[in-house]
Amino acid sequence: MTRIVRLQLKQIVAVIGLVSAAACAPSKPITDERLWTDDFEIRVSSEPLPPRAQEPTMYAIYVRDKKTREPIVNGEGRIFATNSDRHSTWNGFTYGPEVGTYHSRLKFITAGEWALGVQFRRDSTHALQQSLDWRQMVRPATPLGSDTSK
Repeated sequence: MTRIVRLQLKQIVAVIGLVSAAACAPSKPITDERLWTDDFEIRVSSEPLPPRAQEPTMYAIYVRDKKTREPIVNGEGRIFATNSDRHSTWNGFTYGPEVGTYHSRLKFITAGEWALGVQFRRDSTHALQQSLDWRQMVRPATPLGSDTSK
């Protein structure tokens, strides 16, 4: 083989090795909560994760029909949370702009473990359906005067 052909083969083998390593690399872990009611599949994600006390946490809630797997458009719902001291917080959903996706914001008063749940319905003519609760650890609030931009 000529020197150029050997060099090209080495480059091809190196590229194949990089592609194989990238394909086997661990992907981003799934951090969404997956919930079900009688009629809905619900996926909930939050930013930041885990949330901090005294800071707003943004939630994205994706809802689809359990049987047809179609996204639910213009439904109504709310997210709520309670801790062991019986402090509670809740907020309604705002629809869009992504199809079947709703947004909400919660502010946790204290750090620690909170129980969260979701209620949802297609429209005002249907009853609210509630998911089973899930547990969320909330980190302590950022100390006053700290730079959170880093």
